[in-house]
Amino acid sequence: MAATATTIDVSHLSKTFGAVEAVSDLSFVVEPGSVTGFLGPNGAGKTTTLRMLLGLVTPTSGSATFGGVGYRDLDNPLATVGTALEASSFHPGRTARNHLGIYTTATGISRDRVEKVLKQVGMDAYADRRVGGYSLGMRQRLGLAFALLGDPRVLVLDEPINGLDPEGIRWIRGFLRELADEGRTVLVSSHLLSEVQQSVDRAIIITRGKLVYDGTLTGLEFTARVAVDAPDRAALHAALLAEGARVDVTEGGLIVKELDATTIGAIAHRAGVPLSLLAEQQEGLEAAFLELTSPAPEAKPGAHAAPTEGSAS
Repeated sequence: MAATATTIDVSHLSKTFGAVEAVSDLSFVVEPGSVTGFLGPNGAGKTTTLRMLLGLVTPTSGSATFGGVGYRDLDNPLATVGTALEASSFHPGRTARNHLGIYTTATGISRDRVEKVLKQVGMDAYADRRVGGYSLGMRQRLGLAFALLGDPRVLVLDEPINGLDPEGIRWIRGFLRELADEGRTVLVSSHLLSEVQQSVDRAIIITRGKLVYDGTLTGLEFTARVAVDAPDRAALHAALLAEGARVDVTEGGLIVKELDATTIGAIAHRAGVPLSLLAEQQEGLEAAFLELTSPAPEAKPGAHAAPTEGSAS
């Protein structure tokens, strides 16, 4: 592996297609030595962002670089960045060994790397089979082999777990961890948090092209939610809003976010509103993820947020 680690730097990145703002003022940094999940629902702008990062789409504004250098300006791109964007993009009539060999010839990479990466991803026993007969899991592994061909410092992987069986998911999770433990920078996109939550150290979540969360999964999971109600619900609601609380109205009462029960009780007491319900709740990861990517998302503490509009994948 190359000795110098490289960060991924996305700074005020935007992309507009006609009237559609696919990505809007997006900024984040991905550090080496960990697995970072790049998450959001289908149409959130993840693929557009990755394509700008890899020089396949020109940004409307902003930048996406590797250690400050754009992909197109890298001296040896395959030795810096390994990518797997399409598990089904291999020629069905070629074998895995032949497919990888063509790239080594075209890029000047040592042919020895073909055998090494095939073994690294557990595909050496199937290297002479035609890709057309591969399962989705085998094509995913071949995609990883291609990404590793130049022994890169950075891995950018688009939906590598999508559609895999449980055995394949376990294997990729362990493999991503090994790559990060070697000091590489690993960015993995997915539209499902449940697919990657056991793999990633950090989550970058976008929706409608805008950043709504950047932090650890622990920070995403333990979001304060308190169920509260009063005989005079309207007075309680008004008192909470006057204190700047985030409040959802439900049939069973009010749900207050990001304030603890003690603080809510004190607000009600100051307003002279007796309570009939005050109960702390805790969101799970999936519920928090769905809330962040709902039609009107709001940022969690420590996250970067902006009004949402537009849609692109």
